Formats: sequence, C-alpha cells, structure tokens
Amino acid sequence: MKITIVTGAFLPVPSLLGGAVEKMWLALAKEFVRAGHQVTMISRRFPGLEEEEEVDRIRHVRVGGYSSPRNIFILKLLDLFHTIRVLPRLPDADILISNTFWLPVLARTLRRGRLLIDVQRMPKGQLRLYGGKSILRANSRAVHDAILAEIPEAADRIITIPNPLPFDPPQEINLKAKESVILYAGRIHPEKGLDLLIESARLLPAGWRLDLVGPHQISAGGGGEEYLASLKRKAEGLPVIFSGPLHEMSQLSERYRRAKVFVYPSIAEGGETFGLAVLEAMSWGCVPIVSDLDCFRDFVAHGTNGMVFDHRGKDAPSRLAELISQLAGSPGLLQELALRALDVRRTHSPRHVSGLFLDAFGQMVGLHQGNSSS
Repeated sequence: MKITIVTGAFLPVPSLLGGAVEKMWLALAKEFVRAGHQVTMISRRFPGLEEEEEVDRIRHVRVGGYSSPRNIFILKLLDLFHTIRVLPRLPDADILISNTFWLPVLARTLRRGRLLIDVQRMPKGQLRLYGGKSILRANSRAVHDAILAEIPEAADRIITIPNPLPFDPPQEINLKAKESVILYAGRIHPEKGLDLLIESARLLPAGWRLDLVGPHQISAGGGGEEYLASLKRKAEGLPVIFSGPLHEMSQLSERYRRAKVFVYPSIAEGGETFGLAVLEAMSWGCVPIVSDLDCFRDFVAHGTNGMVFDHRGKDAPSRLAELISQLAGSPGLLQELALRALDVRRTHSPRHVSGLFLDAFGQMVGLHQGNSSS
C-alpha cells in the first residue's frame, strides 16, 4: 500500500520540539515501511531539516508551518494556511491519514487515498464538517464515546486503536537501580494539574524528590512564563526540580530509567485523550499514578499496574500524596506494580499497533475498491 501521513502546522517531524502525535506517527511509519509499504510524511518545515528527503525509507515532505499561538481562532487560521500548502504536495496513495483540522474538509475531492481522520483530541463539533465516508480513528475508548455522542450515525466508521510507544525500550530494566524520584513529563500547563502535584510535594516522604520535565513556552503548548514562575514560587523550599524540556528521546528515557514513580495529574476533563507519557514511563518500569480521567482506564488499572487518584476537590493533593507514601513505604508493592506496568511493551509496541492499523487499512482499501471518493 501507499500511505500518506499529514501532521500539523506547529511541530516538525522528527519531533525536535516534542509532540506525542508526531513521535507516534514517525514510529508507525517505520513499521509500515518495514512491512513493505510506501510511506510519505508531510509535516512542518523547520530549520535544519530538508524540505524533501528520504530517511529510513520514509519520504519526508515539509511545508511552511508556524509557532503555536495562544489564540485558538488564530491557530485554526494558521492550520488552514498550512493545509493549503499541503494540498498540492499530496501524492497518489491508498490511505491518507490526517492530523489537521482542515485537511479532511479540503482534501475530500482530491482523491489522494481513502481518508482516515486521526482523532487525538475530544471532538468539538468539527467532525460534522468531514462528510460521511472517511474513517474516524479514536485513540481511546473515551474518544470513541465522544465521537459517537457527537455523530451517532458514524458508529460503523469509528475504529479504536491505541497510541503506540514511540520507541522500543531495552529488554532489561534494573528496577533495583531506580532512585526515589517522582517524575512528571509533559507540558507545563495549568490543565495538567501541576499546582496540585506541587502541593502534594509538601507531604513527600523523606528522601524523595519531584522532577518536572517539559516545555512551559506558549509556542510549545505550555502555560507561559508567568505560570512557570507561579509554580516555582509554590515549590520554594520543596524537593522539586524544574528540568525544562528534553526533546531527545535518549535524555527523556534516562529520566524514566531512574524514576520509581511517574505522576500524571491531569485535570483536563474534556481535553485529555490518552497520555502517551504515562505509557512511555510504564515501559521503563515507572509505576504510574494518574488522575481519575476516562482516557487512562484503557491501560492503567488501580492496584494492578499503577494507581488512580481522585483529582477533584480541595483534598486532591493529600490523596495524591497518600498514594505516593503508600508506594514509598511498600517496596514489594512498588516492584509488583512496576513489573506489571512493563506489559505495555507488548500491548502497545510499535509493531503490534502498526499491525492493527495495517489490518484496518486493508479493510478500508477493500471497502474502497470501485469507489474513488473519500
């Protein structure tokens, strides 16, 4: 098959500025070509990256993009400009994968492959714009249910396939070499629940520290300089480290390797859809503690391979601290959960998940034979 993957206007591929979606599709693209398929990735142009090149048998095409703005209306306008640049660069293909707002609208008449719309965020009405023949891919049951609630008539066009790990972790993990570190990796943004995480740090067991890794810049999806400054004020005198963003996977993997616990306290009730960083951490034997959002239930089971805390209410920091203390005081439980967390290496490996996509693509192409519209 010929497969085209179009990512958004704001982050390059490879993910020099981070980006879970960009990392994911690059990992899957490598598996697609390994399985004998032809892949073109169209992404944002960025300094140091060729406008067109072939790397690992993947053809990369890059067009003009932008730094992410704060205003959502400007963001959608810039996405439109990016998509207009993408359209003439789309090759003939069997499958066209869209990760942009406007491409499903503008590419419907181009016949550049059966259209798969990658729904990585909770839908907010836009799916009604996309016509009735495209396939809608949800990355979690929570997103599947949200799509169904928005367009119930599309029930037979929704497929649910999880996000894969964006790398193959090493075969062996030395759990005994881990340090008393609680790690957070993700955007430094209010919706990630970092205020309550830092509040919980006041109750950390002796000898433990909290390490926050991720970008705070608005252009990278963060909360900005003022928000970072407010977090640092709250963290004064506490065992909290602000490490900034780590875009090299090897650097981030080193943090996963060292940490015993990974906390992802998102409070984005209508925005969180998967939590790839949680999956990454689990593959390194970090025991996850996540907020009680639906999207995490696909792969984190309380007391089985991680912990879940109720993030709602004023006592949320103490509930989170209680779970951290429980793990810190129970080395046997910590190791048991860590060993079970490692199972995501199998269930969410790039090769396994790429196989799920390729099966879906085969069905799409089979259904599409004799019908050239998307």
